[in-house]
Amino acid sequence: MVALKVEAQALTAKSVRPECLIPLAGDCALWLSGMGPEAAWKAAQALADAGAKGLATFGVAGALDAGLRSGTLLCPHGVLDGDGRNYMTDPVWCGRLQKRLASAGLPVVSGITLLSSCRTLSTPKAKMAAHSRYAAAAVDMESAAVAAVAADRNLPFATLRAIVDERDDALPEALQAAIDPWGRPQLPRLIATLARRPWLLSRLPRLSSCMDKAVRALRAAAKAAPDLEAPAALQRKKT
Repeated sequence: MVALKVEAQALTAKSVRPECLIPLAGDCALWLSGMGPEAAWKAAQALADAGAKGLATFGVAGALDAGLRSGTLLCPHGVLDGDGRNYMTDPVWCGRLQKRLASAGLPVVSGITLLSSCRTLSTPKAKMAAHSRYAAAAVDMESAAVAAVAADRNLPFATLRAIVDERDDALPEALQAAIDPWGRPQLPRLIATLARRPWLLSRLPRLSSCMDKAVRALRAAAKAAPDLEAPAALQRKKT
């Protein structure tokens, strides 16, 4: 499962529509959910109902650890939600994935915890507070919801993430408001935002560079593990 259109495009050249099952290599499939835990939970339920043998999330994350740089791949051993519930990833699935990526020369940070937040952590202060409270290395918004469904359905769960914004990067809320739930810029809204706040133009090159690094890492990972071991794969039961 992925939340953003750009994450889906790292996995496949096919046209990807939101909230639809998209076949990938082998017995794998992809679902574009949109951002946030509620959308992710609905997607995971739909995938499980479709006969998933395993659920996984694939995409970008924000750094909470100051040592993580944009483009760094993460394969967490656990996912934590905002209420402190901890979900472990499947060690066999994740180990197989890490081995495939390592054989392709792609370093992966493992043995860490990923926090799933119900809102974007937009400032360095918010990221530092989350790191201090949860001892998590990175943050996304979807993985805990998917992990919860996997646990409820007794399915293995895995996640692969690439760091986009670093710990000290700020994400202006005005710019966040100019994208839709699938991460696509809404040009009229973006133009209006920049017209009212022209100083935000200076932030765009840094944000674009961070996303480019993360997407390149995701594409490399998808190329290295395109089959049943792909981290975002829905392994469907054969009929």
